[in-house]
Amino acid sequence: MPGVLLRQLAPDAAGRPAAGREDRGTPEQRRLAERMVAQLDRQATALLGGDRAGFLAVAEPAARPALGKRYAALRALRTSVWRSAADGVPVAVDGRPGEWRLTVTVGYCFVVPGCGPSTATMGTRWRVVGEEPRLTAVEPSRNDPAGVRPWEVSDLAVAVGKRAVVATTPAQRAKLPGLLAQAESAARAADRYAVDGTPPDRYLVFYAGRAEWQRWYGGGRPKWTAGYAVGVGGGRHDVVLNAQSLSPAGVDDLLRHELTHAASLPEQGYADRASWWLVEGLAEYAGTDGQPVDRYEGLAEVRKLLKGGWSGRLDAVAPADDASDDRVGGAYGVGYLAVRHLVDRYGEQRVLDFFRAVVHQRRSPAEAADEVFGDPWSALQDDCVAYVRTAAG
Repeated sequence: MPGVLLRQLAPDAAGRPAAGREDRGTPEQRRLAERMVAQLDRQATALLGGDRAGFLAVAEPAARPALGKRYAALRALRTSVWRSAADGVPVAVDGRPGEWRLTVTVGYCFVVPGCGPSTATMGTRWRVVGEEPRLTAVEPSRNDPAGVRPWEVSDLAVAVGKRAVVATTPAQRAKLPGLLAQAESAARAADRYAVDGTPPDRYLVFYAGRAEWQRWYGGGRPKWTAGYAVGVGGGRHDVVLNAQSLSPAGVDDLLRHELTHAASLPEQGYADRASWWLVEGLAEYAGTDGQPVDRYEGLAEVRKLLKGGWSGRLDAVAPADDASDDRVGGAYGVGYLAVRHLVDRYGEQRVLDFFRAVVHQRRSPAEAADEVFGDPWSALQDDCVAYVRTAAG
């Protein structure tokens, strides 16, 4: 089953990532920060220009193997924007004279030069000899809300299409052509659900093996998760698929589901479990790609859920992280059937307007239903649940 995890870190007015300003430091620290960022700017120029030697030149020799792998991954992803900003000032490393730590936020884009940058916050380590700071390590962004990005810790093989970018490890490179074709098809379907009218410039999909699933974006997903979308700033959501739990027949539906999250969700993310049914129901609706309701694979799980374990309220159907597979499948099915009923009654556009009001504008379903549908939500909630019971048999 798919899932969703969201975050946002907005850029500042100049288009650079917002940096912390709580610690202005001493004049010496501020000057040192400027020299470090200047080195990172040189590295960015080299990255964008395809200059591997220049990218590594700002670093000490011991740091270059890891940085070389990062450079290769970022080049494979066709990095088009890379800007660093200091978060605060450098901090001396205790007991190691001349060594410093500086937290930086990087704004980045892949493929598209003019995008609103996504962001990642990471630690950098430096050794200062004379006036020149030399990079000794770049730490993965473990403390970043979205977690460690795949390009920070893994070698990547990448395929780029017109609407999607698909990346995986070199060991699974042979799967890229098929995955890209499926992602391109799913992207065309997901574009319909961009509720703000602007689909993502590219959908970025990472196909994770067993080790990568536990490492990328922090790992630790509920055991029933087959894929998820994670907000990475700039109004963008990366998608991760779990290779270990996917059957070949399920990839298309899952891609449509997750890319619809990437298209439909707001930049600031969502965290209201009461609207889980609507968020996941819309993605499930997109995932089914117009198939008849009686062919929906989760109807048996919905029937089990209706027999016990659910109060009958849509705002209380979200499963717990440790829920059984049947409970999870039933919850997704309820969301799908409720959204399907609203679409059948009011049409896709009005349901997207309702989604925008509830998920983007964070208005109550009661207020949104009155405005968008012209009907009271209390009655619509009952109608949706009645439809769920009828459709599940």
